[in-house]
Parts: sequence; C-alpha cells; structure tokens
Amino acid sequence: MADFPILSIVTFLPLVGAAIIFAIYEDSDVARRNVRYVALLTTVVTFIVSLGIWVNFDNTQPGFQMVERWDWIAEGGIAYHMGVDGISMLFVILTTFLMPFCILASWESVTKRIREYMIAFLVLETLMIGVFCALDLVLFYVFFEAGLIPMFLIIGVWGGQHRVYASLKFFLYTLLGSVLMLLAMMAMIWQSGTSDIPLLLAHDFPASMQTWLWIAFFASFAVKMPMWPVHTWLPDAHVEAPTAGSVILAGILLKMGGYGFLRFSLPMFPLASADLQMVVFVLSAIAIVYTSLVALMQEDIKKLIAYSSVAHMGYVTMGIFAANAQGIQGGIFQMLSHGLISGALFLCVGVVYDRMHTRQIDAYGGLVNRMPAYATVFLIFTMANVGLPGTSGFVGELLTLLGVFKVNTWIAVFATLGVILSAAYALWLYRRVIFGALEKETLKAMLDLSPREKLILYPLVVLVIYFGVNPGPVFDVTQASVDALIADYQAGLQAAVQTAAK
Repeated sequence: MADFPILSIVTFLPLVGAAIIFAIYEDSDVARRNVRYVALLTTVVTFIVSLGIWVNFDNTQPGFQMVERWDWIAEGGIAYHMGVDGISMLFVILTTFLMPFCILASWESVTKRIREYMIAFLVLETLMIGVFCALDLVLFYVFFEAGLIPMFLIIGVWGGQHRVYASLKFFLYTLLGSVLMLLAMMAMIWQSGTSDIPLLLAHDFPASMQTWLWIAFFASFAVKMPMWPVHTWLPDAHVEAPTAGSVILAGILLKMGGYGFLRFSLPMFPLASADLQMVVFVLSAIAIVYTSLVALMQEDIKKLIAYSSVAHMGYVTMGIFAANAQGIQGGIFQMLSHGLISGALFLCVGVVYDRMHTRQIDAYGGLVNRMPAYATVFLIFTMANVGLPGTSGFVGELLTLLGVFKVNTWIAVFATLGVILSAAYALWLYRRVIFGALEKETLKAMLDLSPREKLILYPLVVLVIYFGVNPGPVFDVTQASVDALIADYQAGLQAAVQTAAK
C-alpha cells in the first residue's frame, strides 16, 4: 500500500461519477433514474474504498501517513501534497459515509435539474475530502474555497423560497473571512519560504507575527464553524437548503472550521492561541447559552436544529483551545458525533417535509399515532443531541467540559447551562411534533418510514448508540496525533518563555 495513491483515488473518484453523469444528455425518466443510480453507486464505492484508509492507518504513528507528493507549481515551491494523520483521517471517512445518505435522501424529493444536482454533490464531495487531505497551504486554500461554489449552487438553485438571499449570505460571509486567511498564508510563505504544511508545523513564527496570523485564520474558521456573532448565515442557509444540503452543511462543512483550528491555529501559533484563549472561551460560552435561548423561540424545525448546531460547535471551540488531552479529544469526538447526529436530525425533518411540505412546528402534533417507527428514531437522535449518556453526544460534551474545567472553572460552569437549555428546546420540539392528540386532518393520512427512509436512518441510529457506548475506536485513531499536537504546543510556549527570559 506504500505506493498506492489511495488518498487521490478517494478524493477524485466522485469526479469520475460526475463526468459519467455529465455525459448523460437525454432528459427522460430512464436518464433521470440512471443519473440517480450512478451518483449512488459512485458515493458507495468511494466510501468502500475510503475504508482502506482506516484499515491501513497506523494508530501508533502521530505523523502524516499515506503521503503523496508531486510538484505542482514548481516556481513557487507549491506541490500537490496529500496525507492524513489521526486528526484528519476520520473526517475523510465521515464525509464519504454521509454522501450516500444524501443521494438517497434526494431520491424522490429533487425533481428538477437532477443531473446538475448530482454533479454538484459529487464535485462537493471531492472538494471536502481534499480539504482534510491537503498538506500544502495553497492546495488547502483551493479545496477550502472551491467548496463554496457547489454549496452556493445547491442552496441557490434547489433551495426554498428565499434561496437566493440565503446562498448569497452564505457565500459572502465565508468568502470575506477567507480573504484574510489568504493574506495570512501569503505572509507565512514569505516568512518561512515554504507552503508545505508539515514544514510550517515545525517552523517558529515570530511572536509579533503570530497574533496577526492567528486573527486572520480565526476570521475564516470562526465564520465556517460558525461562532457567535458571525453565525447568522447558518440558520438562513439551513432553512433554504434542500435536505441533503443541510446534512452536508451541518455534517461536514461546519467541521472544516474546527479542523482548521486544530491544523493551523493551535500548532502553528501557540503563543497567540494561549494569549487569546479567553477570547475564544467567552465567545464559545456566549454561543452555547445565547443560541440555545434563541432556539427555544423558533417556529421552524430546521431553524431550531441550526441554532442547536451553533451551540454544539461552541463546545468544540472551547475544547480545542483548552489545549489539553480531554479538551482536544472531546472537541474532535464532538465534531464527528455532531456530524452523525445533526445530519440524522435534518434527515428526520426531511421525512416529514416530503409528506407535508412545511417545516412549521405548529403544523404537526400527534405523529406518534401514525408514525411510531419515525417517532422512535427521532427520539433517539433528539436524546443524542441533548447529550444523553449512552449516545455519542454525551462523550464529546463531557470531555470538552472536563478539558475546559481544568483551565477555567467559571467558563465550564457557565457552558454547562447549555446542557440544560439544549434539553429544554429539544424536548419542547419533540413534544410539539410527536406527542399530543392527532387533530389535524392533513396528518391523519401520514405514512410511517418507507424502506428507503429506514435504510437511511437505521444505520445512523446504530452508530450513534455504538460510539456512545464504545468510543474507543475513535480515540485509538486520534490519540497519538493529539498527544503530539499538545507536546508541540507546550514546547512552543516553553521556547517563548525561555526566549523572553534571556
């Protein structure tokens, strides 16, 4: 496997499927069916091949593995450089795992421009995988920014009534943050003489420069997470996006911000990360409590879940910048867990939306009488979102709060209020939608989960419970890389102290 370019194959395999779909010109029922099957087959094969990355990954090695490198722009020293470590590998698997569910979720609900829709998703999959595998600054930036384009189209073309407004807001927010990151990258290449990420991780940037670089990267990743107060694009984007778009937005795209903090901010700018730690803590704590309170006031199911995503990402940023083993491990686990749980919740919303074509909470009530299987699945994901012990949501929240508690007790105590508030809005939503008397005539004809919907939701139920009971497989992968990250961070701080003492 040493010379087998598995990362490139997994990254670009979706483009092969996109090219096949592009070649299907005929607009007929048979052609549309073929487009769906090609997209589904491509995503399933990509997932199966990506499992080879996990199988061949050495948990004991903290460095980058399965590395591929070819000169790309020789004059600038820019290379096509790919590789994964314990921090990035599982995000690749999460991406390839969620994509077949997105295609299945769109099977019947998307009826216009199906060919272009599937191409947009397959191109987006390539770009998302590329972000987690890129080991060159310029290559990372290309993948990171190019991902905006297909997502912009997915929301803007196949979204809801206010889709153009939501897609423009999403595009402008994320692009403005990324402009600052591009300037910071240029400064880093100028200062260090390389765009190679492994070399940059070993480079000591001057203390005076670190703060500015940290702020520039923070501007981009904070919008992507999204952190309060630059989170307002997310609820709009979720409400207008088609179901599969919301799954990818919550499941993968938000995680790019957290991944960026782990790959760049913490290891490359340790002094600035330590100096500005309290800023991140305060913003995260406000996000957790404020957006939970806002979620309580929502009338749209998708908007409520979107605000809960902002709150859960607050735990992630707190855990990462606690810069200890519990915090970082908890932050990574929370991101992976949230990818499954929030993706599943948006799929659950899609199930009732396909039947009723409304997301207003008031339009529902008493669904347990007609849809017992759906009510059970929705309950499991709601409890996981709250952080019930025995589900994957509990493990991440507990570890991040433990990590923050070691650094700042008051911030941890304040953030714990979010656990109570999340139970309040999640259970309030569940009671309004699922319980009560089945009075509305439109709901009395509702059918329970179809075989396709069971195929989408049941595997996610199994994984959410499995990783809640046995989180070991995730921690086994991340342990060595997280330990190395913390050691490098501490060494950077220690070197700065010694330099200042001279």
